[in-house]
Amino acid sequence: MSVSHRRHRHRIASLAIAALLIAVPAGAAHATDLSAAGQQAPAESTPSPTTFRIATSGFVDSFNPFVSIYLTPTNIIRYVYEYLVQNDAEDGSPTKGLADSWDTEDGGATWVFTLQDDLKWSDGEPITADDVVYTYTQMMEVPELAVANGNLVTNFESVEARDEKTVAITLKGPQASNPGLEIPVVPKHIWEAVENPAEFANDKDVVGSGPYLLESYEANQRITLKANPNFWRGKPEVDRIQYVYYTNSDAQVQALRSGEVDLVTGLSPTQYEALEGAKGITVHSGEGRRYHSFSINVGLITRDGVPYGTGHEALKDREVRQALRLGTDTEKLLENVLDGLGVQATSFIPASFSKWTLPADDPVIMGYDPEAAKQKLEDAGWTVGADGVREKDGKKLELRLLVDAEDLQEQSIAEYFVPWMEEIGVKINVESTDSDTISTKAVQGDYDIYFSGWSVNPDPDYQLGINLCSTLPTGTDGSGGTSQDGYCNPEFDALYEQQRAELDETKRQQIVHDMLALNYTDTAQIATWYANSLEAYRSDRFTGFTLQPKEGGIIANQAGYWGYSTLKPVDDASAADAGGAPVGLIVVGIVIVVLIIGVVVFMLLRRRRIADVE
Repeated sequence: MSVSHRRHRHRIASLAIAALLIAVPAGAAHATDLSAAGQQAPAESTPSPTTFRIATSGFVDSFNPFVSIYLTPTNIIRYVYEYLVQNDAEDGSPTKGLADSWDTEDGGATWVFTLQDDLKWSDGEPITADDVVYTYTQMMEVPELAVANGNLVTNFESVEARDEKTVAITLKGPQASNPGLEIPVVPKHIWEAVENPAEFANDKDVVGSGPYLLESYEANQRITLKANPNFWRGKPEVDRIQYVYYTNSDAQVQALRSGEVDLVTGLSPTQYEALEGAKGITVHSGEGRRYHSFSINVGLITRDGVPYGTGHEALKDREVRQALRLGTDTEKLLENVLDGLGVQATSFIPASFSKWTLPADDPVIMGYDPEAAKQKLEDAGWTVGADGVREKDGKKLELRLLVDAEDLQEQSIAEYFVPWMEEIGVKINVESTDSDTISTKAVQGDYDIYFSGWSVNPDPDYQLGINLCSTLPTGTDGSGGTSQDGYCNPEFDALYEQQRAELDETKRQQIVHDMLALNYTDTAQIATWYANSLEAYRSDRFTGFTLQPKEGGIIANQAGYWGYSTLKPVDDASAADAGGAPVGLIVVGIVIVVLIIGVVVFMLLRRRRIADVE
């Protein structure tokens, strides 16, 4: 039986389970969640019509904008701190943030930004040019504060305040991207009083300038934001946003059905389809700005060239890494794991940014070719041993793949990847663990392969910049830098300088394509797909989401603060229609559904044991 046939059988069973979960009365799902101790942090007992709740399982490293790099906290930071220049909701192009206008002097060597009138921090203090200068200067002068966005200021010669409303950034050389983008501006009067800014958690009662303020953080429980009355676009109509933690995506879906949360993102195709047509819920599919990949340990080194981590020696060889690429069928992964709800990837710049992404017909693109993969490994000296695993100099080609135990998508990919690698003579040992452990191991270089992905901004400069030798870590524990995959190639670095200085957009596009082609050939990662962003929300409670971009865009995880800042609660009458079910029906419903699910799961597992081998 082919894998594609098995996928449909697995899919039918998965849909049946999802449909049964969806069919549980709202109160029943709520009762099930509350009885499962430790499965999630319960939201407040009396839902407020002006509190918007988002289900999450996101890892939080910090809410410090100088050092945080993970998806959940960096998205929250976008809502807390305004940038000098914001990414427009319609198409991601530069638009006013703190700056009302900007111009260039000396042939583009100096950018001059004029701040808006009467800007205030949330504590009432005025926002001035000194706040901008302080923020940028800290990143330029203190390496520990350049972890998150330091590569964005490497071309800055100086930043000065000409007066309270005017900031002048003098560059070392011409720069295509607007230097006011993507850097959260912090209040000088708060941060200069912090004894150790690099270690500052910044996780409660935060003073900010964006539409929402971080009010409190309870690790693995909840994150609470409150509306900022001093936001220059006006105070949001929804008073609070609360991120509520759940240990897995199925619990998040049940919480949406029960009314415990109002938005779930990152849905699987099965969950998305099962929620279509559910009462009080609207599903949304948008073109995502995130790529997904296998990140390969290429032989990690610090900025000074000191090796660190536990990566397999074989992965230092580009030919071996290319063999892994040739042996991985990303087209089948897109179709079978993601149900085709996305685009097959070529590089780490998503297809949603059509100007910058590596074209699918670029000559460097390698299709799935296990025979070519075998030949590459043979040529690299890795010959097949008696057990079918390749070896060289007495060492086997045996690699570790880190997989999130709670992520069904990662587990599904692994089920395909392991036999594909076995076919070309590579043994994969799957190490299933929790996401926090994977994050720690990734930073320390304690892996051979793990699943990665970044949300990419409309201008590619930042993402290109975290693939430079100069952004590698400074410490052998992986600290002191932000590197996408531990990649370092001086030729790539030279091209980076060219693209940053190229003011002709057409010429710059070609340089960026050349950079992506080089990175693709070096194979520091195997990009799999650019997934559609699958979201669902309680449309009986909230309306007014702003998509980014306007056409085919997304609600959550934007390159801006548009998604939630324009939210409005629906009227009370509409919200009341979503009342819970009677207690007797809840109990009976739970018993029946649990029994049916048990039978379906048993049959599914039995089938998988028989049919999941090619």
